[in-house]
Amino acid sequence: MMDFFLQLVITGIVIGSIYSLLALGFTLIYKATGVVNFAQGELLLVGAYICLQFTVGYKVPFIFSFLLTLVFMFFFGFLIEKIFLRKMIGEPIISIIMLTIGLSSVLKSVVQLFWGTSTRTFPQIFPEEPIAVMDLQISYVYLASIVAVAVFLLLFTVFFKKTRVGVAMRAVASDQQAALSMGINVKRIFALSWAIAAIVSTVGGVFLGNINGINTSLSHFGLMVFPVVILGGLDSIGGAIIAGLIIGVLENLAGGYIDPLIGGGAKEVFPFVVMILVMMIRPYGLFGTADVEKV
Repeated sequence: MMDFFLQLVITGIVIGSIYSLLALGFTLIYKATGVVNFAQGELLLVGAYICLQFTVGYKVPFIFSFLLTLVFMFFFGFLIEKIFLRKMIGEPIISIIMLTIGLSSVLKSVVQLFWGTSTRTFPQIFPEEPIAVMDLQISYVYLASIVAVAVFLLLFTVFFKKTRVGVAMRAVASDQQAALSMGINVKRIFALSWAIAAIVSTVGGVFLGNINGINTSLSHFGLMVFPVVILGGLDSIGGAIIAGLIIGVLENLAGGYIDPLIGGGAKEVFPFVVMILVMMIRPYGLFGTADVEKV
């Protein structure tokens, strides 16, 4: 019984770490621009298919395919902001949100046009034999996912805290007018936010593709980001990371223990139940900042 519990927790940590990456991109865009990005899941989808195309279509070794995909998606996210979002600066937030919803539909349609809807798989990249840790069997792809996500989260943490560009992004997120007065190019920071969001989505998409295969349903992970960012707090990068792990583990435990009792469905719904409960107690999330308005 304990082995089953630990297996669910480990799998939940793997999925939760990917949620953390996606939530990082989501929170970064929100903090820098005030935009809720409904196309996060489609960025994940595009990145996964691009990497698959490099690996399978062009026979590029996986590690180089992965790096090429990250470069491609960096510029792809940059162009999305420059072509579509920059023209919306100063427009009502609801208009920008609707634009991201439309963008998500367009990106998914483009993916279906080029690659269809059938499930595709990466070639065997990691060893099939799992690693035995006491009585637990942990696959190499799970370990690789956790390590890769941890490395990227560490890199971005250092980037935000130690580099000039990272500090500029934090300044823009804190106060755009003050950042402008200090000579920071806010438009460039907006574009960089989308570029980084595209990169972190791609990392998640590639490793999810190695675990489960790739099809258009992969984009639903973008929807699962919402309970994570609400739980962590829309404006908290650290909260997004911690909340991703919490949601991943809770979701997997619900799937392992509750789904067999009710015939399924708890795993998909449970994160949103947690989100609602948290919002009833702390509307700004576990680590978010409460906005106080003076009247």
